[in-house]
Amino acid sequence: MKIQSVNDLRRVYSAPGERAVKKQLTHLDTHIQRFIALSPFVVVSSSSAALQMDASPRGGAPGFVKVGNDTTLWLPDASGNNRLDTLENIIATGQIGLLFLIPGVDETLRVNGHATVSASPALLAKFADEARPPTTVIEVTVREAYLHCAKAMMRAKLWQASSQVPRSVLPSMGQMIKDQAGLEEPAETQEAMVQRYQSML
Repeated sequence: MKIQSVNDLRRVYSAPGERAVKKQLTHLDTHIQRFIALSPFVVVSSSSAALQMDASPRGGAPGFVKVGNDTTLWLPDASGNNRLDTLENIIATGQIGLLFLIPGVDETLRVNGHATVSASPALLAKFADEARPPTTVIEVTVREAYLHCAKAMMRAKLWQASSQVPRSVLPSMGQMIKDQAGLEEPAETQEAMVQRYQSML
């Protein structure tokens, strides 16, 4: 049976429990702010005006995403590949979704809201101590925030050493891109890529 409406969907699922509904906040409380302060990694989701979806990983020292107040976050845009997919999407729609992770913690944090891209000197100054200060800052006005249960991480066993696989199970990133893009130059080795990235962090 193809699910074609919300009513169809709700017929095959139970109603959400009280906790699942009430945990959603419209602000960043003490627990959520502490979670963000401990998080070195966030997945940023955005959409183009044509509803083309995108998800992008962002990382830094724990707390690299800063809390301005209980409804404001600042996410520095660290140097990358200059595709600017996320930034262009934010300019087009003003919407953002964030999924924060803390290594070793199975719970995650979801934050959704309105976003703008800023090159304001005052905002950039908040990240002046970074090894590579950002060119722009994403300012997020929080619409909803809630802690997500641990079941997905527990199923994945993401933080368990037994779940880790050696990097050698895949070709080098350089080889994969060479194959995908049809490049003729020799593939960059994994070691060379890591050294190059380390110099750009």
